[in-house]
Amino acid sequence: MAHEHSFATPAPAGLAALAVACFGFAAVFLGKVGLEGLPLLAAWLVGGFVVQYTTAVIELKDHNLAGGNVFLFFAAFFMLAAALSVFAKFMLHTYGVKPQIYVEGWCWLAGAAFLTVVTPAYLRGSKIFFLAVVMADIVLWLLCFLDLGLADPKIFKPFAAYLLIGIGFIGIYLAGATVCNTVFGKVIYPVK
Repeated sequence: MAHEHSFATPAPAGLAALAVACFGFAAVFLGKVGLEGLPLLAAWLVGGFVVQYTTAVIELKDHNLAGGNVFLFFAAFFMLAAALSVFAKFMLHTYGVKPQIYVEGWCWLAGAAFLTVVTPAYLRGSKIFFLAVVMADIVLWLLCFLDLGLADPKIFKPFAAYLLIGIGFIGIYLAGATVCNTVFGKVIYPVK
């Protein structure tokens, strides 16, 4: 059932914010960002939170149940909670306190389960976006296992990083496709 939007869709901005987070986390997982870079990552994640929260509210207002709820989840946990966590870890390390990370594994367990159970809803849209959601499922399960100490970081952090980079590029592509295809009223970038 089609419906009229009261605003233009903010999904491209939400996808671009997701890409920022994905690239930032990938850099950390690949060892390209040291401890001193974590407060900067946290700042960028707070910016992503604002964009994704706004996207979620507008998408939910326009009855986009799957997209609105997933953007809201990512705004809260992949952006804001992650920003606070990254900054807290930086501060703890700065003061010589080694944080106990296992609690995050349990939190990611809920997040991974949530995204996994809603993933089939994305079969109704773009197969490219569905692929990104499946990749995100894998990343969240990897975060869960890594933070619970059940996966070898030397093997699985780089794997998660490359999946995150892939998700980021898919997000940017789909953001560009949504904007350009809508502005030109025809397919500039295919999305099926």
